[in-house]
Amino acid sequence: MKVAVEGCCHGELDKIYETISYLERKEGVKVDLLLCCGDFQAVRNEGDMKCMAVPAKYRQMQTFYKYYSGEKKAPVLTIFIGGNHEASNHLQELPYGGWVAPNIYYLGYAGVVRYKGIRIGGLSGIFKSHDYRKGHYEFPPYSQETLRSVYHIRNSDVFKLKQIRMPVDVFMTHDWPRGIYNFGCTDELLRKKRFLREEVESGSLGSPAAAELLHHLQPSYWFAAHLHVKFAALVQHEAKGNTTPKTTKFLSLDKCLPYRDFLQIVEIPDRPGSSDQLEYDPEWLAILKATDQIQKPSPSIWYPPENNGLHTRWDYSASEEAMMEVVSDLNGELSIPENFSLTVPAYDPSRPQPNTAPAYSTNPQTTEMCATLGLTDIYILAGQSGQGPGEGGGATEEEDDEDNQSTGSVEEPSEYPSDTSGLSSSYNPDEITIEDEWDEEEGGGGVEKEEEKGCDAVVPEAPAGAQDSDRDSSPLREAAARLILPAPRTESETDDILLSPLALRLPPPSRSTPSSSTGLSQTSSEEEGGAPPARVPKRCSGETKGTKSPTGGTPKIKRRNQSIYTAADDEEES
Repeated sequence: MKVAVEGCCHGELDKIYETISYLERKEGVKVDLLLCCGDFQAVRNEGDMKCMAVPAKYRQMQTFYKYYSGEKKAPVLTIFIGGNHEASNHLQELPYGGWVAPNIYYLGYAGVVRYKGIRIGGLSGIFKSHDYRKGHYEFPPYSQETLRSVYHIRNSDVFKLKQIRMPVDVFMTHDWPRGIYNFGCTDELLRKKRFLREEVESGSLGSPAAAELLHHLQPSYWFAAHLHVKFAALVQHEAKGNTTPKTTKFLSLDKCLPYRDFLQIVEIPDRPGSSDQLEYDPEWLAILKATDQIQKPSPSIWYPPENNGLHTRWDYSASEEAMMEVVSDLNGELSIPENFSLTVPAYDPSRPQPNTAPAYSTNPQTTEMCATLGLTDIYILAGQSGQGPGEGGGATEEEDDEDNQSTGSVEEPSEYPSDTSGLSSSYNPDEITIEDEWDEEEGGGGVEKEEEKGCDAVVPEAPAGAQDSDRDSSPLREAAARLILPAPRTESETDDILLSPLALRLPPPSRSTPSSSTGLSQTSSEEEGGAPPARVPKRCSGETKGTKSPTGGTPKIKRRNQSIYTAADDEEES
């Protein structure tokens, strides 16, 4: 099936769906599924905007409310995870996932579902060590502390995901797995995003929790966003037991803006005979049932059960009997019911109500799911725990500011023994500091944009004399010692590595003229900078450099979808 993967949505649903529709007409294809990797911004009304951690002047309604109200319906099934710019009060209603609008499904804090036989999992939020070991205690109205901490991932969700034993096809996170840049074209990444150099060199870029999940789950595809740059990598894992070694194809995409690689169509083989409806995953539901009693909506530190003599149980993986029990609970029906309903009034552009207070209410979908499976609605527990504004500790004002400039790193020692995040203080002007987004689009830095061809899944050669110690010492560094890297490839060789994308050729924007007939261009305001030393992987036998890809270049979306941006004013909305 053909899957459209989108980076940071930032509420631009109309433009994303219009782009998909244009590509379908242009190429004569049908997109079956859209995956969005965070910063979705499911804003229903003015009250929801007050629950987003963004500067006040960028709290704009965008277009999600049209799909929530029923004015429009998503033309393609959409599955998304949360990022760090979300209407958190809305998403908290659905801790185990659910429909935020007809045909638009949220995976929850963590979740796994099935579509056409493909297992799709995800983890919402970004990693911050000062909140990682807490429970989901936040509840509206948020304080300045909880407004940020609410979207920080928790070790309880990672613990649940680590109970998965069956193969996962696709996994999504908002921030990157720590050290994933070692498996792709680091030179190209640092040329586009030179402010990342310090974190790359210190090994602190990305989430150590996501790196741990990458090593454990070993999914076929891993999609991410957050850093607002297209980046591809290829990770070949060491075989577990007598199984065949698995390979993970990683792709991170940009935000939905002109000139940006925010969308890519991927072809993923489905399983014949499988349902074409979105389905629950029995293994995941069995894990949720098994771990229900160990999660606490508290700001207190929580440590996962271990085989250390202090816990009577530490393995919460799902047995076949437990999965059959879940199927029985659902009366043998795995299809996720289309039971969306409005829980708060939708925004009405003819009657703006800027003084609307943030809403916090239970969601019938969560209530029904909890009743069916015997789960606890942790959102209700958080409300009953009395964690109001200013309670429960949390980040300092300085940490709040840093959170708004986050590249997914951490700033204090974590439970990961080799965490090097304290070495990093890089500033991300593209991802979080929204005030600067349009300066960059206008070339505010005075850097002339160049036409260039990106490189996907390239592992750069290390300079002579480079040592392993020059690289990252993060948890993935330890895992990487057990991973077998693919051979470095040239740009042309890597064009067909990543997911067999469609060779899409869209017309250039009306205000720009591409320098080549293909229009496969890539632009960025961050240029310059060399790459830090990188490990030199062994070349797989039989491989040679310089082989031309039979499929041509990886599609670049940014300059070819401009026919849908009909006015310059559109750029000034985000």
